Amino acid sequence: MTTVAILEDDEAIRNYLAALIAGSGEFNLAGSFGTAEEAEIFFGNGLGGEVDIMLSDIELPGKNGIDFIARLKPLMPQIQFMVLSSFDDSDRVFGALRAGASGYILKNTPAARLIEALNDLRRGGSPMSSQIARKVVTAFQESKVPEDPKESLSLRERDVLEALAKGFSYKEIASTMFLSVETVRTHIRNIYEKLHVHNRGAALRRAGLR
Repeated sequence: MTTVAILEDDEAIRNYLAALIAGSGEFNLAGSFGTAEEAEIFFGNGLGGEVDIMLSDIELPGKNGIDFIARLKPLMPQIQFMVLSSFDDSDRVFGALRAGASGYILKNTPAARLIEALNDLRRGGSPMSSQIARKVVTAFQESKVPEDPKESLSLRERDVLEALAKGFSYKEIASTMFLSVETVRTHIRNIYEKLHVHNRGAALRRAGLR
């Protein structure tokens, strides 16, 4: 049976969680602690070797939960950490995940969903409240490396842009590429539109050619 330990400074919540886990029929309770320092003594004395999951608050007296996870995870990598917090701000969420937490659940989560999250965690999942999952997805989307602006241009448009970068006039570009001046103008209008600019200098800067 999976063994769980609890780190939560609020006594009422700690007792509720302990009763929920012990009475679930699915998990053993290894211990519950009100401070990170108490939990560190427990693990430091070799009493936490059977712990599979650590359910941890973040805002604690003394050392906070993120620092506790960051310290214990490298020492006991087999333990899966899940944060149970009232806070859903990005700094705490990503701080906890970077520290080694595999899940992040809010304290308003119903009891049945909390047990489900613990089961998900022990099966290798990363349970998160919907608000937390949305923050993670949004941050991932915003951190995507932007594509090279030139990738939106056709090969002919890139040739025209490179000719502009060399200082060629429309007439010179037309002559070099065997195009009419009007066709060159059309290519340049398309380039400006695709790069979301309005003049030659901006186009060259946007494409990294100046």
